[in-house]
This record gives sequence, structure tokens and C-alpha cells, in this order.
Amino acid sequence: MRFRTILSFALILLLVTACGNRAEPPATPAPVATDTSIPAPVLTPTAGTPLAVLVLPPDLDPDTSNLYQKTVYDLTQQAGYRFQVLNSLAPADLDPALKVVIAVSADPGLAQLAAAAPQAQFLAINIPDITPGGNVSVLANSTQTDMAAFLAGYTAALTTEDYRIGMMIPKDNAQAIAALNAYAKGMAYYCGTCQPVYFYNWKYPQYIEIPSTEDVNNYDAYADILMSQYKVNNIFLYPDIYTEDLATYIGTTGTNMIGTISPEQQPAGWMMTIQPDVVKAIQNAWPQLTAGQGGITIQSPLGLADIDPSLLSEGRQRLVEETLQKLQAGQINIQ
Repeated sequence: MRFRTILSFALILLLVTACGNRAEPPATPAPVATDTSIPAPVLTPTAGTPLAVLVLPPDLDPDTSNLYQKTVYDLTQQAGYRFQVLNSLAPADLDPALKVVIAVSADPGLAQLAAAAPQAQFLAINIPDITPGGNVSVLANSTQTDMAAFLAGYTAALTTEDYRIGMMIPKDNAQAIAALNAYAKGMAYYCGTCQPVYFYNWKYPQYIEIPSTEDVNNYDAYADILMSQYKVNNIFLYPDIYTEDLATYIGTTGTNMIGTISPEQQPAGWMMTIQPDVVKAIQNAWPQLTAGQGGITIQSPLGLADIDPSLLSEGRQRLVEETLQKLQAGQINIQ
């Protein structure tokens, strides 16, 4: 009996031990991560961002230089171009991405450089002996004297008591005579027959001719004839007559002036300058340059500069600008 009890206990113990040592099933292997990301694209070389270069002489008036730089910079930003300012242009500057070159006042060998960069358009401003052709365009340096004279006559009549206006011109000069006629028509455009309130023995506008052989130091005496004898109180200086000394002298007399050449130092009595608006011309030419259209002559519109607000009030300036717009739109016949 005792033997059976021991045997039973041994069998139970054997079964319990066998269950505790039962082998675990083999673990499932963990998955191995694989690289399923999209491969990085292989970049192929592309042309550089288009480049525009502005070439300015180092001695250019700082205000003018800054104005030109801002003008071209704004245009390049709108077009997505790079922008660079240089004082001269050399073959090493002809970047393959170069698309536009605007060169002002000094000839950096433009014709030869343009031939070496056929992918770019070049605009020459105030550079003598440069002719348009190929990828070189030229800003016309004409002052459009007849139109300027018409506007001067209009402005002088608008701002001068009794329309006592006059003009100084070179003698025996057909273009100057044409400008004088335009000056008179500008006066008439403003005031019709322009009858003075006070009686004078002269009809305005008055003018005086200066021989080409005359010493420029004597120009003051001719101005005196207009001012003292003919009572002129506003003088339009034809560009061939203009000198800094003459403008300064007239300013000391209390007589007002209008011209087409900006004085280096604006004298007393200088009402305004009528001259080509280079900034507007660049803005007008830009779409053609960026479109690859070259070899053309670009006419600069006229603009007003050197305005003395004490002589030409804001309201009168607005009238002058409106008249200029009509002139340039062909709405006024100056012939």
C-alpha cells in the first residue's frame, strides 16, 4: 500500500515537471525594414537667371545715377532678372545669362561687345557715334526743340504778366527760326491774340538773334536788349545760346527763364527745364529689350525738370504737364 502511494506521487511529480519544461514554439522572425523612399531626382544643368547690366560713368551726378539705378533695378525685379551696376563693360563681363545692357553717357566699346554677346540687347544712351543695328538700340538724343519751344511759349504766357515773353536764338539758323515759330504758337495756344493790358509798341513774343561769330562773353548785352528795350520778363534760351554765365546773369535781373539744358547750379529765375525724360524712355524700351527686339532708335518723351515752385505753382505745373501730354499724343498741331 505504501509502495503504491509512493509510486503515484512519483508519477504525478513527473507529469508536472514535463508540463513545466514543454518547449515554446519558435518565435516568428521580425520583419527586416527595406528602403522604399523615392530616389532624389538628378538635377540637370539649366541656364542661369537672366542678367541685366547698367553701365554708368563714375562721374555721373549722384542724384541722376541713383535715379537710373532705381529705375533699372525695379524693372529687373519685376522681370525676375539679376541686376548689376558697372562703371565700364569688358569682355569678361559678358555672362552667358546676360540679356540686357543699358549703357549711359560713356562708350564702353559697345559695338564690339554687342557683337560678342548676340544673346543680349544693348541700349546706348547719350553715346555719340553709335548707330542702331543688330542687337544695339539707341536712345535718340534729339531734344525735340519745336515741341519744347511750343511748351515753353505756353508756359511763359501762362506765368508772365502781359505776356511779355521773348527768345534768344542763333542768327541764320533754320531750326532756331522753326523753334521761334513754335514758341509763338505755344503762346497763342494759351492766350489767343494775347493783347497786353498795358500799351507797348512791340508785339510778343520778342526775340533777338546772336551771330555765330559773337563772343559768348557778349551774350549778356543781347539779353539786356530784350529785357531793357523790349521789356521782356521771361526768356526761352535756345540750346545753342545757353551758357551757365548767361543764365546766371539773367537771373540777377529778376527775369525768368525756361531752357532745355539743366543748369549745373540752378540760378535765380530759372522756372523749369524741358528735356528728354530718360527714365521714361528706359521704361518704355524695356519690354522690347527683354523680348529680344533690337537695332531700333527709341524716341525719348519730353519731361519737366528743375522746376521752381515759387515761379511755377502746382496748379500751373499741372496745366503744363497736361499740355505736354497732348503734344506727345499728337493732339496739338505745332506746325
